[in-house]
Amino acid sequence: MQHVIIGAGPAGVTAAEHLRRLDPAAGVSMVAGEAGLPYARMAIPYLLSGRIGEAGTMIRRDPGHYEELGIRVLCGRARKVDAAGHTVILDDGRKLRYDRLLVATGSSPSAPAVEGLDRPGVHTCWTLEDARRIVAAAQTGSRVVLMGVGFVSCIIMQGLVARGSGLTVIAGSSGRMVRSMMDETAGGMIRRWCEARGVRVLSGDRAVAVEDGPAVRMESGETLPCELVVVATGVKPNVEFLDGTGVTVEQGILVDARMRSTVPGIYAAGDCAQGPDFGSRSRSVHAIQPAAVEQGRVAAFNMAGRDLAYRGGIPMNVLDTLGLIATSIGRWQGAGDGTWVEDGDAYRYMRLEFEDDRVIGAINVGRTDHIGVIRGLIEGRVPLGVWKDRLRADPNRVAEAYVAATR
Repeated sequence: MQHVIIGAGPAGVTAAEHLRRLDPAAGVSMVAGEAGLPYARMAIPYLLSGRIGEAGTMIRRDPGHYEELGIRVLCGRARKVDAAGHTVILDDGRKLRYDRLLVATGSSPSAPAVEGLDRPGVHTCWTLEDARRIVAAAQTGSRVVLMGVGFVSCIIMQGLVARGSGLTVIAGSSGRMVRSMMDETAGGMIRRWCEARGVRVLSGDRAVAVEDGPAVRMESGETLPCELVVVATGVKPNVEFLDGTGVTVEQGILVDARMRSTVPGIYAAGDCAQGPDFGSRSRSVHAIQPAAVEQGRVAAFNMAGRDLAYRGGIPMNVLDTLGLIATSIGRWQGAGDGTWVEDGDAYRYMRLEFEDDRVIGAINVGRTDHIGVIRGLIEGRVPLGVWKDRLRADPNRVAEAYVAATR
């Protein structure tokens, strides 16, 4: 049995390790798109801020770890998959024969419609090499323009401010921050928090070009001179090499509860996979490392002939933006009967979403006191009974509700 894994992030590494334990006689090959030891992208912003060194980004720090387990690690990128011939063709022409294939290639930055992004001084923040270049350019007092106000951007912001850079953030026409995990109220709080800490947030305007300098020219005609431009405006799954295989791709590779794609023998896990959601019949991309690790584990079991189901991901994001902690859990956008409650002021906010008499999602800003309880209510699908109306009157009683409803 030959197992091939394309991708060496948390999902790929976890799958490789489990396959070796579950199927000791099988061949396990992992294709890494970059040279060096596999690392976790989620650690890169902490490298920017100086909280960790490069060693802290590594998934496994022992250089001999993979060799000792008998996991063959190849540096290269997949160019094509021949599903009928069970073969992966790499960009250098090498061919890898497989019986089971796991696609764990993650995602990559998507470029906005801005001219001049190939000029010197313009970087994404996605790889270790990106981080090295940003660290070299983002010195104390340097002017930095950050394009994007999503989850990744806000984490990057933390590192840039920690390095003493003067930061301007382009928020686009709406100005809403972190729209993938926050409603307008919460996003507005995060924006005001950033501005109060010296970050200039531009909204109602958009970048149209990066010029020599570099400098960013805005649609309004304003020009933003800077030493560094960081682009973080979104991501897309790395799945182009699957064209012609018959694998169904929407926001990611569609997989079932056993991480199987629509083509027999091909599995997917991590940020490139669109898998089952917890508590609903929908499928989503669960772009957080804990989900990637669990999906990699489930995929490995099924690739090795065991039967293990992924129970579905509960979207949960925790964001630290210059010291302001914000979280979203579950179906925070709401669903079902549309019943919700919110409470907050200044930089403290809570919103609970209900379906029937259960909590299905939540947003918190500036407070972490009820996160575990709220997650427990969502995961346990706990019927609240009379406590639904009590929470609608005062959501701060959520701990009481949990205790009463789970007796």
